Amino acid sequence: MDLQALLLLIRDKLQDGRLPYESIARVWSSPSDGETCDACETRIAKDQSVTEVTLAGDSRGGAAIPFHVVCFQLWDAERRAV
Repeated sequence: MDLQALLLLIRDKLQDGRLPYESIARVWSSPSDGETCDACETRIAKDQSVTEVTLAGDSRGGAAIPFHVVCFQLWDAERRAV
């Protein structure tokens, strides 16, 4: 997916609530175990890093949200821009 399409998808998901605006409580990266990215909904390959966050507002019950590194960066910038 190209960056412009990804950015539009993330904006749509922020607007309709599929991605949160809340502040990040914790962020970490590790090798992927085949998670699915919450932003682009594609599998994070095992040879890639997954960036996971938990939210300060805990709207997801403390569950970590997995992202591709680029998807995380775009989501973080967009949620802060609003």
